[in-house]
Amino acid sequence: MATRNHGPTPASSLATPLLSDSITPTTPTRAANGHARGHDGDDDLCAAASVCDGGGGGDPFAFLSEDSRPPRPPGPSPADPFRNRTPWLGGPYGWARTLLLAPVATARLVLFGLAIAIGYAATWVALRGWTDSRERPREGAGPMPAWRRRLMWVTRLSARCILFSFGYHWITRKGRPAPRELAPIVVSNHVSYIDPIYFFYELFPTIVSSDSHDAIPFVGTIIRAMQVIYVDRFSPASRKSAVNEIKRKAGGNSFPRVLLFPEGTTTNGRFLISFQHGAFIPGYPVQPVVVRYPHVHFDQSWGNISLIALMFKMFTQFHNFMEVEYLPIVYPPEIKQENALHFAENTSYAMAHALNVLPTSYSYADSMIASRAEEAGKANCSSYMVEMAWVKEVYGVSTAEAMELLEHFLAMNPDSDGRVKAQDFWAPFGLDCSPLCKKIFHYFDFENKESITFRQFLVGCAHLRKQPLFEGVCETAFEKCKAPGTSDISLAQLADALRSGMLPPADDRMLKLFETFDIDDDDKISKDDFVACLARFPFMIALFAGRINGEVYIEIV
Repeated sequence: MATRNHGPTPASSLATPLLSDSITPTTPTRAANGHARGHDGDDDLCAAASVCDGGGGGDPFAFLSEDSRPPRPPGPSPADPFRNRTPWLGGPYGWARTLLLAPVATARLVLFGLAIAIGYAATWVALRGWTDSRERPREGAGPMPAWRRRLMWVTRLSARCILFSFGYHWITRKGRPAPRELAPIVVSNHVSYIDPIYFFYELFPTIVSSDSHDAIPFVGTIIRAMQVIYVDRFSPASRKSAVNEIKRKAGGNSFPRVLLFPEGTTTNGRFLISFQHGAFIPGYPVQPVVVRYPHVHFDQSWGNISLIALMFKMFTQFHNFMEVEYLPIVYPPEIKQENALHFAENTSYAMAHALNVLPTSYSYADSMIASRAEEAGKANCSSYMVEMAWVKEVYGVSTAEAMELLEHFLAMNPDSDGRVKAQDFWAPFGLDCSPLCKKIFHYFDFENKESITFRQFLVGCAHLRKQPLFEGVCETAFEKCKAPGTSDISLAQLADALRSGMLPPADDRMLKLFETFDIDDDDKISKDDFVACLARFPFMIALFAGRINGEVYIEIV
């Protein structure tokens, strides 16, 4: 049985000592029913309760603010905008259709190869001797000369043959492209690799593309002829450079239209995910375009399916349906400060209305999270998605930070529903479910399900990091844990610091916790190690709340 030695300050005012350099020492009292041992060796017991007691509720992070609990986030959407819902062969009908169309698929494959070869040859000739296309388009390069653009019609017709080989014998088009002078930027939802092939044939625009696409055989050369604007989505400098190029090319009528897929990745077409703002920052009018792939048996979206498998399915269909609708031009808001955000929202709502779908707060980062969970062999990978656009807007969490936390969450052995129980939560740190650890876990478990999702883990950690006192408390905790006159925390000192809030774990587990804090593996915890570890696992600051506030954890013998 354990209780706490606690000073006269009530638990609700735990933030007070952190605002001053001095902490009033606790006054121990004698236990009437036994002896108690504090970490200072006194056989005393205080009956006052604190946030680290085993019973009742209580906020283990009350010392960070008056209300440190994160606001309850909106319930996770049941949507999975990235999942292709067609089985591999689609049952008996799929098998029969595949066997029947096998000879047709062979002919389509031959047509596809010929079209690629002819298109590549025509593009190679069109780019031959053009200095602005050597290796890769340079920033600030001029527009493609008119005669070279006319030669690219061969490649554009080859693109239409490629669409035909994939079963798009006719394509329904609604509306018309607006004149380039009125809308120099075109934005579209992104469902399949078929989308850019169609727009290449229809508009021959300048596109914004990932750096990695340049290395794709044949394709890299063809998109280079479109005077592609390359961007590394994880590099702020690259994104800024891409926006400047979009603005430059959209502002000059000698360049073709600029085409962007603001979702940044493909979806299954049943939802719109959060838009990136690159198309909207320049402030030019945009024409939204929506692409639909009506189907009964075959979902043509490029979601959680390999490119080869998707191509095979397309080759073995009687016909694949595609609809392209050009929407009215959307103009930027008049208030310049609101341009990018509101411009993107207005465009998203217009496209969602035309598609009759819901805009969501999912983003490309959510597809990365689901893919990583799948790589780790987890079932129900969509349960790991967090609607990253909302998390980033509210808490400023980057994709890299979310992926790092995901790795730690996966190490906690989530179950088949993607949920982690308290015991598994603390196991990677060598800790048991002590009363304090249960309170910390309950902070994340606001649904009271005795388990948490990655979304709850991410939001809880992000909220703690955002507390104004958090950084100062981390530094204070380090000063209180190390011995006077030293600059590091040893294993024994870390164990002693834990005694202010819980019974330290056994030696082997204590070493595991020490190694968590010892980031540079030099057998001691420096201030940088300590602060970096708490930035990574902000919930562990509660383990040192007692030491910060001058409390003593004691055990009744």
